[in-house]
Amino acid sequence: MSKDRVNKPIILQVLPELGQGGVELGTIQIAEALKDKGIENYVASAGGRLEYQLERLGIEHIKLPLKSKNPFTIIKNSYRLAEIIKKKHINIIHARSRAPAWSAYLAAKKTDIHFITTFHGTYGLGPCKIKKIYNKIMTLGEKVIVISSHIKKHIMETYQVPENKIEFIHRCVDIEKFNPNIITAERLKSTIEQYDLPTDKKIILLIGRLTRWKGQELLIDALAKLKERNDFHCILTGDDQGRTKYTKGLIDKIKQYQMNNYYTFIRHTDDVPALMKACDIIISASLDPEAFGRIAAEGEAMGKLVIASNIGGSLDNIKDGITGRHFIAGDATDLANKIEWALDLSEAEQQKISQAAQNFIKENFTKQIMCDKTLKVYHQLINDNITN
Repeated sequence: MSKDRVNKPIILQVLPELGQGGVELGTIQIAEALKDKGIENYVASAGGRLEYQLERLGIEHIKLPLKSKNPFTIIKNSYRLAEIIKKKHINIIHARSRAPAWSAYLAAKKTDIHFITTFHGTYGLGPCKIKKIYNKIMTLGEKVIVISSHIKKHIMETYQVPENKIEFIHRCVDIEKFNPNIITAERLKSTIEQYDLPTDKKIILLIGRLTRWKGQELLIDALAKLKERNDFHCILTGDDQGRTKYTKGLIDKIKQYQMNNYYTFIRHTDDVPALMKACDIIISASLDPEAFGRIAAEGEAMGKLVIASNIGGSLDNIKDGITGRHFIAGDATDLANKIEWALDLSEAEQQKISQAAQNFIKENFTKQIMCDKTLKVYHQLINDNITN
């Protein structure tokens, strides 16, 4: 290997698969940023619907069964990764999930290269904390990237990770995509017509798969307290992923409150920014802490009034009373009060919060900021290695 290649980071990111999610999007965003900087990089996963994005960028995707939690497959994957590391002269392997992290860690040990992780969320500990050993792999990186204050606190308290090992790099919002100014009148009109949205009421939007912890039931209870206003309409967007009993329970609750005409269910939308543009208030009603709270941040980027639970990542990405509002997690009455506050805001007050929210996201949560900070970690590892 040439000295020039040794002095430059050559990155392999590993993750279970390339489905549609925050981990996957973050991986592709970093891969693209590395490519733009002329840094050689690769991605390994079991594949998925986002493979085409890597192909479009000209970044090699290496298909391995990294989604498997089978111990024998994990060990076999470690040998496969070690061969790839040698062949591609990789000097940093970056793991983003537990099963591939075990394989990456073993491969890094075999080949004597740098191993780092990104802790994207909290993991269940299981009965008697049996899963803590399995989870702990995410703390064994030379550097452990955390995506929010909530995750930082979690790994320090649960896994006793020293603070000097932690790199704080927020997840990002794609402000080129989530930009209200690029939503044309035609695109907005198409979205309103597609979902038959009322134009004479304030539209409240909750985006998230239909599952109890995302808080759809809580929102329905909160809006029931405001029923007499009759000046709002609520959209619940997300797939129940087979949880039909939960979906039926939501529909039954809406019927009990005699509020059928107040709701629209959308299983999936291909144009989230346009749907947000068509709405007035974005809700994140999670009962459990969100690792980052991407929907809330995207709502702020779109200049919408955002109301989110006062737990998890939303404590980082919403400044209460300035860029949006927090409500007491799990409290339907407090959520109703905050929604009523938003419904009653004057146009001037809405504009003030909207501008503050957009500025806050641009200053703290852009793709450029996330990528620059991550690339800095890579360079520091290589430079420290050369210095030592």
